[in-house]
Amino acid sequence: MEIMLIAVVSPVIRCEWQLENWQVALVTTMVFFGYMIFSILFGLLADRYGRWKILLISFLWGAYFSLLTSFSPSYIWFVFLRTMVGCGVSGHAQGLIIKTEFLPTKYRGYMLPLSQVFWLVGSMLIIGLASVVIPTIGWRWLIRIASIPGIILILAFKMNILPTPHSTSFAQDPSVPPYTDYKVKPRILILAVKVFHDLLQSAINPEEKRGRFADLLGAKYLRTTLQIWVIWLGISFAYYGVILASTELLERDLVCGSRSESEVVVTVGASEESQSPCHCHMFAPSDYRTMIISTVGEIALNPLNILGINFLGRRLSLSITMGCTALFFLLLNICTSSSGLIGFLFMLRALVAANFNTIYIYTAEVYPTTMRALGMGTSGSLCRIGAMVAPFISQVLMSTSLLGALCLFSSVCVICAISAFTLPIETKGRALQVSDVEIS
Repeated sequence: MEIMLIAVVSPVIRCEWQLENWQVALVTTMVFFGYMIFSILFGLLADRYGRWKILLISFLWGAYFSLLTSFSPSYIWFVFLRTMVGCGVSGHAQGLIIKTEFLPTKYRGYMLPLSQVFWLVGSMLIIGLASVVIPTIGWRWLIRIASIPGIILILAFKMNILPTPHSTSFAQDPSVPPYTDYKVKPRILILAVKVFHDLLQSAINPEEKRGRFADLLGAKYLRTTLQIWVIWLGISFAYYGVILASTELLERDLVCGSRSESEVVVTVGASEESQSPCHCHMFAPSDYRTMIISTVGEIALNPLNILGINFLGRRLSLSITMGCTALFFLLLNICTSSSGLIGFLFMLRALVAANFNTIYIYTAEVYPTTMRALGMGTSGSLCRIGAMVAPFISQVLMSTSLLGALCLFSSVCVICAISAFTLPIETKGRALQVSDVEIS
């Protein structure tokens, strides 16, 4: 919800604060900058102190700063607070890691892609809310309402509704106390002090070999890690590029024949606004419907994606979907009707979602438990470089050269398809490794 929120709010803040293209793009870029920085930190801490603690901290952080964003008095404050939200959201990946570690091997390829349904529900919910809330009570109330799910989860932590072990590695490590009866108590100050104390202890006792960067780039994982980073970067670039490009195409009517009844809103003074470099186009109801239809595409290929992952393998399935993504980016340049544009966006959203499903599963499976969260954290952090660049391609370059932007997206997808096909390890049917000693 937090990521989709930027896409639906961008036209409104562009109009309210009279922003230029690069200023609108900078908002999304800074969100992912915060995500990139804290992904590594949260991954490192989760490997050392448990996934559940870090997941709790990330929910507290994200909900707090998301709520503060709705009170932003200026553009600068809005950018800063959304950056802090990005820092908090980066820890949410620990939930997927927890689920990966507790699912049996034969079910991981089926259950993990189904998680995309919840991502879809959140995206559709924020689009639906935006269509009702923004025209009536404004974008600030939309952000406040979007903060409610995070607050509900924090209350669930407080009432011990969601107790769980931290990780299989902690349960199997005799040097660590058992956590199976652990009850989550969100006392954030005590938790922060404990983490700091444990950091000092690990510095004094360096024999603990959990969550080390040297292992990711060691001889055993160097090629795998580098290729995974390239794939993550490209997938993120394409995924968020599609989301932002869809809003840009609708807002500016960049594809011929797709012009909708988008409303043109003049804020103060028609003569001043007509000379302003910014575009003040608000979404019409038909534009929100188009976004919802294209968002539904994120689960359209889930059955095929699940079959491909489990029968073709992770590598081949990912290379096929990445190649198709490159093709549909080029097809988006075809002069088409509004229905044709919706169809292309629908397929693109389906393909980029399938890409994310597969790389999430592969990355969680390829690394041993002692470095899994760090591997996911660094991959998630590096992929945010692609997410940081995507706004400037989708919201700045695309308004100047649609073909140039689409060719760039397509080229990156081709590189990722090649990298996926040549990955050195196939994780299909492979049990999760507790440590790198188990890997032959």
